[in-house]
Amino acid sequence: MAARRVAVGGSDPIGEQLAGWGKVGLLETHGRVSGREVTAAVGFVEDADGSLLVAAGSESSDWARNLRANPACRMTIEDVTADFEALELDGDRRDAVITALILKYGTPAEGLGHGPVFELHRVDRL
Repeated sequence: MAARRVAVGGSDPIGEQLAGWGKVGLLETHGRVSGREVTAAVGFVEDADGSLLVAAGSESSDWARNLRANPACRMTIEDVTADFEALELDGDRRDAVITALILKYGTPAEGLGHGPVFELHRVDRL
């Protein structure tokens, strides 16, 4: 399935605006308890292979806990939405992602590293 184009809309106007500009992505996960679709604005770095790299600032981050329970997710950047599968990273690869995010977003991102780090691989769904 090709990426679908969508109009960004919801309850986080700043996150939506930043996602519309391509500065962050709107990450849709399924609630680990409720099963409902949940959306969070997250910073990302695009890897050379096209995967997206994201990191949570805390172990208690709901979107990260949701990905641990169900790695299927969807990301909207600008006006493109695509399906992804999350893989949690550790070791040197995890550290490299945190460094890349801090370099992209600046010192406010230094809180990263206290939560999980994921590589989102694009998948085609029927």
